[in-house]
Amino acid sequence: MKLQAIREVSVAIQATHRFIYFIPEIAEEATRLGVAERGRTYFAFRSAAMGAVPWQVTLATFYNFSPRAVQTMTGVWDAAPPAQWQAARLTAAGGAMRRVGVALTDHEIAEARSLLDPLVSDADYAGKPLAAANASVALPDDPLLALWQELTVLREWRGDAHVLVLADNRVGPCECNILQAATGRFPAAPVARATRLWSDREWTEATARLAARGWLNDDGTATAAGYEARERIEVETDEHCAALWSRVDERSAHRLAALVTPINDAFTAAGTYSG
Repeated sequence: MKLQAIREVSVAIQATHRFIYFIPEIAEEATRLGVAERGRTYFAFRSAAMGAVPWQVTLATFYNFSPRAVQTMTGVWDAAPPAQWQAARLTAAGGAMRRVGVALTDHEIAEARSLLDPLVSDADYAGKPLAAANASVALPDDPLLALWQELTVLREWRGDAHVLVLADNRVGPCECNILQAATGRFPAAPVARATRLWSDREWTEATARLAARGWLNDDGTATAAGYEARERIEVETDEHCAALWSRVDERSAHRLAALVTPINDAFTAAGTYSG
């Protein structure tokens, strides 16, 4: 399958997965588990599939957060065990999809699953910790929710691959945020710093390292070489994902993207990302 088709279906999967980080249902479920802080709940929900791992493991797998950001999750497994966090995440996802009226027929869900099931069951999970953890989660009885969980596996598989590529290109956890912001792939730098909790010194030093590679101008904007480097990293991630998609032809990949797109469409129409 051509790399462009891998990129397109990956973008579609990312779009269908992302609502979980914006919906009010996730905060409601976290409150029921006794944790109200948004940062702590993000780390708990997303890493719950890995079990009661220490915050250092979450830091390693999430990659682009500072240690001080991830360390805030300390104690979340005391509030509730990972299995409850995982179950609550699925409850939130299912409730949100019902609320916004995701319109997929039983036939469309079954067709999408016929394409996804072999990918999830046959994938090589070596070096893919978040994908492997999500693949171990028992699929819920709700067909639409089970579909979303399988999409989550593939979303995290690409994310794990992207981390490997970043490390191979010597783009560290702080640097990747700066490069993303400079090339317009991430919200403004202040947002990245506020959510990832990088200090002024760390941000300045990482910026200097990227500038020394010729990737940033003096004002912090990306140079042509910076844009090229960022695209090369994406292409290398696509290349890494070629093995995952080797059992699927381009027609099936495009069909899968079309089948799952209504999930993102429903959340977009509901104003989920406009706040």
